[in-house]
Amino acid sequence: MSGCGTTAGGAVSGAGVLTIGTLYAGSGSFASSSQPEFAGLRLWVQRADAAGGVWVGALHRRQRVRLIAYNDRSSAVRASRLYARLLARDHVGIFVSDFGSVLTAPAISTAQHDGVLLFDQSGTGASFFTAGNPYIVLCDLPTSTVWPDGLARLLVARHIGRVALVYGRNYFDASQDQTIAAALTLHGDEPVINQGVTTGNSDYQGFLAAAAARHASAVVELGYTSNDIAFLRQLKASGHRFRFVFTVFAGQLPGVLRRAVGTSALAGTYSYGFPPFVQRPPPRVGLADHGLAQALYPAATRGASQTGAAGPLNFLNVAGYNTGLVIGAALRQATTATQLGLRAALTRLSGRLRTLDGTFRLNANGAQVGEIPSVARLLIGRGGELVFRQVEDGAGR
Repeated sequence: MSGCGTTAGGAVSGAGVLTIGTLYAGSGSFASSSQPEFAGLRLWVQRADAAGGVWVGALHRRQRVRLIAYNDRSSAVRASRLYARLLARDHVGIFVSDFGSVLTAPAISTAQHDGVLLFDQSGTGASFFTAGNPYIVLCDLPTSTVWPDGLARLLVARHIGRVALVYGRNYFDASQDQTIAAALTLHGDEPVINQGVTTGNSDYQGFLAAAAARHASAVVELGYTSNDIAFLRQLKASGHRFRFVFTVFAGQLPGVLRRAVGTSALAGTYSYGFPPFVQRPPPRVGLADHGLAQALYPAATRGASQTGAAGPLNFLNVAGYNTGLVIGAALRQATTATQLGLRAALTRLSGRLRTLDGTFRLNANGAQVGEIPSVARLLIGRGGELVFRQVEDGAGR
């Protein structure tokens, strides 16, 4: 196998084989999110290779696809070393980051230094996207400052008032907090609590007690999956009752959270609504939700209805698969088989590529401004399953 990567003036392909390099978290606090995202990307690679390879428009031919992936074990320090290895030793032509802002951050300077386009899957920190850096594109989610627009509108429109916020001190959660706090303050509802905690925090008892003492109507916890689990468990155990409860990952990994905290702890709470749990217009490119579920989890979806999501499919599966669709679209449309050629192709595709994840749309700095999450309430269905009721869509309706 020969991959050019950074060794041939920014070429994306070697002698007949296209190498895609990424990381995944096989263990640690990000594993529950990273692994399903990686599974979605890996499925796209497998399907592309089984079809004879991916079409590279600039070369007018198909090329076989090879995936190189290393386990960063949820460590940003380890991830930094492994990202450098993918470029310096493996010379990958397509460079893809691991899940989330914490594990994406180490890849950004590496990609820029080496002149390689970073396909950022779900690292949504707004500070990642700056003028003058063409070597990053956000594939599957808008920046995290945009995520809570609908949530802030909902809190204001329903006159909930007395909102208590707790957030992780990281790119992802802090930017959401800033958006919500600013919107509430603008409308005369300054949060009664706005507390930052470490990313690895697992103790919310003090926050919940303080929120109850200040007669908060709403508690909004902005964290990763492990934070959400600790928060919901302690909320249930505390006996405190709030009119409005919001967590981030219940809308992305409801199966993980349900197994960890129980259905009753999630019922009635709110989260961001993502496919496959909240429907978007039918995709023009790639599989729809049931087809993706069948491809990833054939045993679980065998005999299921042909409409709607099926089996254990979750949003991170959708995101990883969507990354592959974005890569494939860039390769098809690029007029030169170079890193900046891919970036230019994605700029041209902006607003024209619609997948299961929504409409892919970029701003000038490579940040995603399409694929906007809605706000949804989690309820118990007739069969005891969790169902999502969308209460605010990404367009503010």
